[in-house]
Amino acid sequence: MNPKTIFIVEDHPLFRLGLREMIAEEQDYEITGETDNGLSALDTIQKTKPDIIFVDIGLPKLDGLELIRRLRNEPDPPLSIVLTMNKNERIFNEAINAGINAYVLKDDAPHDIRRCLKVVSDGEFYVSSAVSGFLMRRAGRHHAFQAKAPTLDALTPMERRILKLIAQNKTTKMIADELFISPHTVETHRCNICGKLELSGSQPVLRFALEHRDEL
Repeated sequence: MNPKTIFIVEDHPLFRLGLREMIAEEQDYEITGETDNGLSALDTIQKTKPDIIFVDIGLPKLDGLELIRRLRNEPDPPLSIVLTMNKNERIFNEAINAGINAYVLKDDAPHDIRRCLKVVSDGEFYVSSAVSGFLMRRAGRHHAFQAKAPTLDALTPMERRILKLIAQNKTTKMIADELFISPHTVETHRCNICGKLELSGSQPVLRFALEHRDEL
């Protein structure tokens, strides 16, 4: 089998060097490129289509999570492994919401990288043990939320997608541009979501989406 291709997006040269050395020891993977900022990464990844990307969150020009969100809209997006020093639960949840496949703390990278690559390549999710409690709490909140909001099952896939984009604080125009539909169609979906979830008041869909962003 051909080795899986890897692209590294990391703005710290020494850490990038160490990561290259760790991956070089694995015969099943091949590094095909690297960069130190999110904007150039987006362009190169779209052109070269690597299998896996390692992404730092705090990148110049385009942050790592926004890079991943944009790539998720591409056909056959790469598997994404976040590398970070950040142990903040809010950032962790934002990363999950962006569609990552792994969340690895840089302090744990020497021990986690090889195992992470194997797990992610097999289609599973990987998280460093130091933040695994975040994942358990998230799952608990999600189950509790589903029990309280069974009407979510009435939403269509498009309505669910729009609700998630609203939870990212995106405007009607931004959602329309991202989904290649008209703003009028987005507003129609928002009205349908309101009716199905029995929401009322000022900006009801936005308030609901922001309140339950992590559960959505």
